Parts: sequence; structure tokens; C-alpha cells
Amino acid sequence: MDHVCGITDQFENTTNMKVLRKILKWTGISITFLLLLILLAGLSFRLFSPSPHLPQGELINVGDFQLHINVSGEQKEGQATVVIEAGAGLSTEYYHWLHEGLKDSLRVVRYDRAGLGHSDASSTPRDPATIAKELHTLLENAGETPPYILAGHSLGGAYIRLFAELYPEEVASLVFLDATHPEQVERLHAPTATSFKYRSYVFLLGAFAILGDVGVLGSYDRMSGHILTQDGLPKTANDRITDFLLNGQYVRGFRKEIQSYHSTLERVADMKYLGDLPIRVFTATVIHKESYRARGIDPEEHLANKIAAQREFTDLSTNGKQILMEGNHSNIFTDQEHAEVICAEILKVVDELE
Repeated sequence: MDHVCGITDQFENTTNMKVLRKILKWTGISITFLLLLILLAGLSFRLFSPSPHLPQGELINVGDFQLHINVSGEQKEGQATVVIEAGAGLSTEYYHWLHEGLKDSLRVVRYDRAGLGHSDASSTPRDPATIAKELHTLLENAGETPPYILAGHSLGGAYIRLFAELYPEEVASLVFLDATHPEQVERLHAPTATSFKYRSYVFLLGAFAILGDVGVLGSYDRMSGHILTQDGLPKTANDRITDFLLNGQYVRGFRKEIQSYHSTLERVADMKYLGDLPIRVFTATVIHKESYRARGIDPEEHLANKIAAQREFTDLSTNGKQILMEGNHSNIFTDQEHAEVICAEILKVVDELE
């Protein structure tokens, strides 16, 4: 009887293994078929998608590659030109309302860093000194002349700090737009360079760049209602933003900047005193409180620390001022009404300089 039971158990185990192998086989076939279908859809999208919209500005050589620059307004004799330095991974299109709000009174320059927006990709490092020097070369080659009012958003705040250090005689004012603080990691909960969160983010950006190269990211973007577009911007600007996911260059350019995030903040941590240089600091006071609570962070305490940290930018000069904005990290300039507040303050600085 035991012998018969043993044979029965062996038969059942063999049968179960055959069923399991069939399940695994057909699961594998199904997944492979689905991946091939997604890849085919992405490649079809790359082949048959409409041509990207033309940039509003022009491409200028800065060495082995070209940078996109968009300039409007006239520069009166002795008057400063506003130069907008975008946040990490952002393009000229996001700063539409700042450009529109200032161009009738001032000369305004927007540009795309290497690999972003309408600019070419480059092999140059993404440290703040290289970025500042590339901007300086771009301005010279485009025929722009100082003095400059540099407006830096997010990580762009670090880049304009380095520009002011390298070319102090050309800078008339610094404007920080919810700028990244050099101690963003230590004081404001940004992930460390060795953290799983940071490394995972960099890895995912690399994967998304590959998906962009084969058209998957672009086709998903069109079907999902667009990843990069912003409420408040005009349709023409959002249409050009949508084009940036037609291939993987834009995501790859963003990834390169994020890879240099921590070293960039370390480089600009010790900035020299700037005398009476006008400094204006716009701090966004709307944060996603639930996301901070989910991480065990008191959102009110975080916001207070953020405001205090950004206030320290004003200590770089005897002519510093902080303005609190009832908007978030991006809509303080993508929303027209918020952008008008920033534009009005910049025009006051221009009056001071004159």
C-alpha cells in the first residue's frame, strides 16, 4: 500500500511540474510578445510621428556643439540684460511668462543647456563651472553684452552663483527662483549620493532615456496626456515641450545634471560676500504636505526650514530681499499671475541700478 501511495505521489509531483513548466512557458511567451508589441509601437511612433516644432530662438556654436538661445527686447544703453538659468532638466519653454512679462521693458535671454530643450547634446561635464563658462561663451558668440541680471530657478540658482564668482564684473544682480540651497541634503531632506532612492532615480532616468530612443516614452507620453507639460503655459509652449520626449536626448541630458547634483552643491557652498549687489529671493510656500508626512517628515517644519535656508541667500549682500510666493516649485513662474510678481520685482531692481 505504501508503495502504491509513493507511486501516486510521484505521479502527482510529475504532473504538477509539467503544469508549472507550461505556465512558466506561456507566461514567458506572453511577456515577450507584449514587450515586442510595445517596442513595435514605439518604433512605429518614431517613424510616423509628426516633425517636432521649430524652436523660437536660434542655435549658436559654443565649440563642438550648439546651444539654443531665445532673445527678445531691446537693451538700452547701460541697462542690464536679464538671463534666465533654468532648473535641472528644464527648457526655455517653461519660462515663457517671465520672458513675456519683461521683454517690453528689458532685453531678456532664455537658453537651453547642453542636452536639454532645443540644444545639442555634448560630452562636456555638467559641473557648475563648465555650465557657467558655456553660458558665457554663448552670450559672447550671440553678441550679448553685460551687465546681466541672472535669474536662476532650482538648481539653476547654483549655476548663477558660479557665474557670479567667475565673472563678477559682468553681474548686476542675482535673482533666485525657489533655488536649491547648498545644504539641500543636510537640511532639507534631499537624498544623499549613496542612498537607494537617489541611485534608483538615476538608474530609472537611464532606462527612460533608452525607452525614449526607441519611441516607447514618446508614444506613452502622447497616450497618457503628456508628462512634461505644465498648466498655465500656453498651448504653443506645451506643444514644444511635448516634442522633447520624441527621443531619449532630453532625459539623458537631465540625468547627466542629476548625476552632478551633489558635487554641484558642494562647489557653490562657500560663496563670497557680494557687497551691495541686489539679490532677490523668491520662495515657493506651497508644498505637497502628504508626501512629506508619508516619509515621516513634518511638512510645516520642513517649510519653515526651507524659508529660513533660502533667506540665507539674502545675506550674501547688503541689498537682499526675500519674497514669499503662494505657489509651488514650478508654478511660481509657469502661472502668469505669479510670474508677473517676479517681473515687477525685477523691474524695480532695474530702476535701482539706473
